[in-house]
Amino acid sequence: MPSKTVAAVTEVEEPHTMAGLQFNEPLSWRAGKAIPVAELLKRLNALSKEMEKMEQEENDRESFTKVAKELVSPNLLGHKDKGVKALTASCFVDILRLCAPDAPYTEQQLRDIFNMIIGQILPALADPSNAYNNQHLYVLVSLAQVKSIVLLADIPSADTLIKNVFSIGFDVISGSSKSSPGEEVQKNVEINMTQLLVSLVDESQTLPPEVVDIIVAQFLRADPKALSGIGTKNKRNGVVDEKQSKLVLRQLPPAYNMAKYICNACPEKMARYFSQYFNDVIVDASKSSNQKQSGKSKKRHSDGPEDSDDDHLGQPSEEELKELRKVHGLLRELWRACPAVLQNVIPQLEAELSAENVQLRLLATETLGDITSGVGAAGLPAPPLLDPAAYPSNALSNPLENTVSLNLLTKPSSPQPFPSAHPQAYSNYLGRRHDKSALIRAAWTTGVGRILTTAAGGAGLSQQEEDHLISDLGRMMGDADEKVRIAAVRVVASFSFRDLVFKLGRPGGVTESGSLLATLADRVRDRKHSVREEAMTVLARIWGVAVGEISAGNEQITALLGGIPSKILDTYYTNDIEIMVLLDRVFFQQLLPLNYPPIKAKGSKLTNGNSHGARGSQEVVEKNEEAIDPDRIRTERILLLARGLDERAKKVFYAIQSRQLMLSKVMSAYLTRCEDYNGGVIDDNESQIKEHLTRLIKTFAGLLPNPQQASSDLWKFAKMHDRRSYQLIRFCMAPESDYRTVYKAIKEFTKRIVDASPSTAASNSLLDTLTPLLYRVSLIVYNKSHVPAVMEYSRTDNKLLAATAHEVLREISSRTPEVLKAHVQEICKILQDEAPSAKKPNDAGAVDNLKACASFASKYPKEIPQDRKFLQAMSSFALYGSPPEAAKYAVSVIWAATGKKEGLARELAQKCIKGFKYGEEGFLSRLATLSQLMLLAPNEIDEQSSDDILDIGIKQILLQVREPSSKPVDTYEWSSTVDPEALAKCWALKILVNRIRSHPDAETLPDVAAPVYNLISTLIEQQGEVSKAKNTPPTHKSRLRLLAARQYLKLCTQKSHDALLTPSAFNALTTVAQDSEKPVRAGFLQRLKKYLNQQKLPQRFYTIPFLLAFEPSEALRSDVTTWIKSRAAAFSSAKSTGSSTKANIVMESVFARLLSVLSHHPDYANDAEDLIDFSRYIIFYLQNVATADNLSLIYHIAQRVKQCRDAVSSTPAPDAPPTEADNRLYHLSDLAQVTIRKYEDMHNWTIQTLPAKVRLPSSLFSEIKSHAEAQRIAEHHYLPDGVEAGVEDLLKATMKAARSAQHGKKRKSEGGDVDGRDSKKVKSGLPIRKASGVKEKKTVSEKTKTPKAKKMKETEAQGSGERRRSGRVKEVEKSYAERDSEEDDEEMEMMDSGGLEPESEGDVEADEPRVEGDGEESIHNEVEQEELEDRAEAEDEEPAASKSTPKSTPRSRKKPTVSPQSKSKASPRAKQRGTRSRAVAV
Repeated sequence: MPSKTVAAVTEVEEPHTMAGLQFNEPLSWRAGKAIPVAELLKRLNALSKEMEKMEQEENDRESFTKVAKELVSPNLLGHKDKGVKALTASCFVDILRLCAPDAPYTEQQLRDIFNMIIGQILPALADPSNAYNNQHLYVLVSLAQVKSIVLLADIPSADTLIKNVFSIGFDVISGSSKSSPGEEVQKNVEINMTQLLVSLVDESQTLPPEVVDIIVAQFLRADPKALSGIGTKNKRNGVVDEKQSKLVLRQLPPAYNMAKYICNACPEKMARYFSQYFNDVIVDASKSSNQKQSGKSKKRHSDGPEDSDDDHLGQPSEEELKELRKVHGLLRELWRACPAVLQNVIPQLEAELSAENVQLRLLATETLGDITSGVGAAGLPAPPLLDPAAYPSNALSNPLENTVSLNLLTKPSSPQPFPSAHPQAYSNYLGRRHDKSALIRAAWTTGVGRILTTAAGGAGLSQQEEDHLISDLGRMMGDADEKVRIAAVRVVASFSFRDLVFKLGRPGGVTESGSLLATLADRVRDRKHSVREEAMTVLARIWGVAVGEISAGNEQITALLGGIPSKILDTYYTNDIEIMVLLDRVFFQQLLPLNYPPIKAKGSKLTNGNSHGARGSQEVVEKNEEAIDPDRIRTERILLLARGLDERAKKVFYAIQSRQLMLSKVMSAYLTRCEDYNGGVIDDNESQIKEHLTRLIKTFAGLLPNPQQASSDLWKFAKMHDRRSYQLIRFCMAPESDYRTVYKAIKEFTKRIVDASPSTAASNSLLDTLTPLLYRVSLIVYNKSHVPAVMEYSRTDNKLLAATAHEVLREISSRTPEVLKAHVQEICKILQDEAPSAKKPNDAGAVDNLKACASFASKYPKEIPQDRKFLQAMSSFALYGSPPEAAKYAVSVIWAATGKKEGLARELAQKCIKGFKYGEEGFLSRLATLSQLMLLAPNEIDEQSSDDILDIGIKQILLQVREPSSKPVDTYEWSSTVDPEALAKCWALKILVNRIRSHPDAETLPDVAAPVYNLISTLIEQQGEVSKAKNTPPTHKSRLRLLAARQYLKLCTQKSHDALLTPSAFNALTTVAQDSEKPVRAGFLQRLKKYLNQQKLPQRFYTIPFLLAFEPSEALRSDVTTWIKSRAAAFSSAKSTGSSTKANIVMESVFARLLSVLSHHPDYANDAEDLIDFSRYIIFYLQNVATADNLSLIYHIAQRVKQCRDAVSSTPAPDAPPTEADNRLYHLSDLAQVTIRKYEDMHNWTIQTLPAKVRLPSSLFSEIKSHAEAQRIAEHHYLPDGVEAGVEDLLKATMKAARSAQHGKKRKSEGGDVDGRDSKKVKSGLPIRKASGVKEKKTVSEKTKTPKAKKMKETEAQGSGERRRSGRVKEVEKSYAERDSEEDDEEMEMMDSGGLEPESEGDVEADEPRVEGDGEESIHNEVEQEELEDRAEAEDEEPAASKSTPKSTPRSRKKPTVSPQSKSKASPRAKQRGTRSRAVAV
């Protein structure tokens, strides 16, 4: 069959002369005489060919009349043959072309012609394989290029035809036409169809609304979710293949491009049509919503602080919302495709921002944010994956990081910057951050994040605009509503690593206050758990991605993000169980992911396909040829994390590891009892097994947020009786397990729990309970697989990790030395090679290896080499090791592992003594060796050698001042550096203390210990001064005083030595907690808390922390306060579990001791002002200990103190009048009772009368023998006038300050006000402590002068107050025989079945040495607090040098109100002491 080509339309023929159409054959027929189809086709083809070659200007239009008439006959228009219709349509378009501009047809005929073309010809274009495709294409090209299609606009009521043109045109191009075989149409069909539709739009006066709907619908093709509403050939009924939907589109759909071209070609008309279209949907919906709200308040929504999210009265229906969402999605895509058509729609969208209805405002806010970001209907591409387990980690130079999205539908794109095109709308959009609805603010926050991540859709933002948006994002992270804060945190997670650094990191890092990253870091302490979880996870992922750059030494990344682990681990101090469980998950899933690095074995290829990762990873992998060691890579990450931690966070890091040792014992017991339980089938000891299992489950359940659910899950696990699971947990805890074994055991355990559970909810519940416990008992960090790499880093200092590696090695050796079994021989070999001599020093890291070896030898002495060469190396370290601690550890190794230790000990002692001379090479090492020998091998040192050692320690070292101080006598300073003379004195003091610590004879101990106790007391009382010339350097004095106090603590861990510390000496010891130098106070309290946590000290030592009421360092005060509360909670928990009765009232019984200590305090005076100040100690105690349950007991103890006499100063005759010390006690007793009553009133508690009395320590209190005297004392009120009112004012100010601080924390944790503005700082209402000045202590008979009560200024902050300490030091009794022949000083305890004893006069009880705890039951209370405290060095180690603290200038004292007589009686020495102050100002 003849065919024609498209080129025929535009082909130019040679000029020829034709008078008109030559075709003269009939094309119509009468009924019953039809022309055969073949003949008809032949004639139509001839006519078509002839007219195709004709030009408009060269023919006689009259010659077309007959043909034109015949072509519109019903026989041709309604012919069944497709070829006849195709050729007829070709002839029609030629007639229209040649007769233009006047078509030779009536309106009805044109309607019939276009009905045939539109209904039959145009749809056939969808099938390129059609036999008449060329004719179809010819028709389309002619209509488009000649623009004959515009004749439709002249036909009356042609809306249906126009709608069909658009509908069929888009269907043909998109392949959704019914005639489409699924093949792609030709490109020229798309081009000409587009031109046809543009002509129709351009020439039409108006377009039917249905046409606008059709055009708009094409933009939905950008949204894969909306394809179901459009339909395609192979995706009918809205069924979209998931695999197909994930394919990346490399070009936009043709129908989408057609609609886009039409809108851009006719922007003014389309803008008008679109405005009307969106007005019908948006404005009508707004009006409908407003009408529903006719009865509601009309107040402006952006002005009120309330959230109207729950107001559903005026909400649109679901159908309306669905349509609105669809329309707003179209607006997003229209902005990307043709922003000009939205010039009239944007104001409508802007008006939506002010709608009363929340859903409308929400849609408008989301839409404007996405429009500004260039986000279309398909949404954003998947955010960049911040995978903390990827190896190598992402780097700033990573090319994959900058790869744009290949999916054109999701690639953000804005043809023009929205803020410039519509500044008013953009300004109003930015104002939505103040919206009263949290939903709106959350959506706005998400939108701002998208604007930042896409750089306003690629249009770009100025640095000022970017900084403004980042600042706003930071404010939203502090919003009052948790939904907004969560949205802000998630926004940060959507940024790529590069943008995190160069955009969000521009204001500062996580440690720089006010920066966005610092605000994000603050969210880890948010009050809402959901916010904490999001923030902590995002922060940890960021650090996990940044670890590659940190490893490579990128200082910018380290400064910005290096502090993240510290911020996360610092949340441990909140003592919140939910946070602790979250911390476990984040620690082992984000910071140190269990599957990091995802490499199976050495020599494996990189897993993320990125061979151009971080510079740090390039150093690890050289040209992909060097074998990759996963254990080494993992160890490096552990060390990098530990190195970047601050001091507080580092304690938590090591506490998490140390906790494993304690909990693994409980887990082992639990697994054993589970096996005995046998799934509930028990043969023997059923009650005992169930009781023990119940206690173990209760212990574990107490460590989790939901104890009831945890208990149920643990019982369920026990009933499952899965022996394989038991073994897997044991694999995780075993020191012999390498890391791969632990990791695979955790994976298999998780899989077994999931498989064994009947439902997903049941498995999730079990895993939520068991996974945190499994993390806590598994040897993940202190694993034997990491030891070789730790040792390697400690030797090589690669990437400056040597110091951290040494620290980790020390911790491993002290906590879990079992993991060193496989490597101890290597450590010993290294030590043997590095042994020092008189001319050759040892390596700096040898001390850590020695400590590890000593810790291991104490448990496994047979594993240590016994050969002569190794012992010689240890002897060399003992004589020449540096620092001196190396010598100490070497002696410990020799003593623990050697069979001939006695002879070696004597030999070492002789070498150290012989020719000892201060300043010679190794003299400090010899002192350290002698100190350790005095502790470990006292029996191997003969009497003469012992005398020589004492001579060296006392005469040659302690009493000598080789560099006398030229400063005033009372100068007292701290230095972060320690000179050799100070070190020598410290070791000398340790020699003396170790000598009495190892003294074997209890009978002779008091005589032997008395001189040492005397020396220690002198050092404490004389501010570290021991020289008669009073010329000890100030920095030596502070160190000696700290060491003396810590040695007292160490001695008192033994019951026999504690008995030698008299109450007066103890009172002097308590003043160290108020030393003028913070490092001294902190170092002393550090060791005190450590021993108390380990239950090594008697209960009386719990008194000391309560003397920090005036502590100027907020950090130290807060730390101690947290510790006190944790210990109080632990004792309270022990009480609830029915543990030892003696332990139940430890913190309450301390109150009597506290009053005794305060009565002997150097600053005490009986005047009103000082008593009011002293009430702060009582308030501090009550704030940390008192509850509604124990307040009655505390009040009873305060009353009991007034029923006794002081036994510390002296033991007066029974009928003697009260002494000054007694009167002090009575003043403090009345003061305590007043304070407690006021405290009771403020808390609305009730003090109950106890049925019996509490027994007080006999070492501190004695009975009042005379009943009349006791009655007189009880009835007499000792407080001066004004004290009660002053205490009430102080208590109110204190409570107000506490509430303000708590409110500030809450506001900070919740985020502040709606605008994100910081809350106003609330000044503390506590007055500054005025320490006693020059005054004379009044006797009992002297009348007390009562000064006027001074008004407390609530603006004065307690933090700037001065410590409760003065230069006055009372002479302490030097007798060390504290008690009678009765039992040791025993803590007061409750008697009878109810814990109380029937009342009897003068009932005084001796002290109890220390609290004994049930290890298994106390783990829950101890493990979470014990390891948080300041970690000291080994017991015999030298105190670590603290950072230098700037010395504050002495604070001026307030002059006390004293009478002229008393003022004249003050001695010059008292005046001197009164003006001295070493308080450290905050």
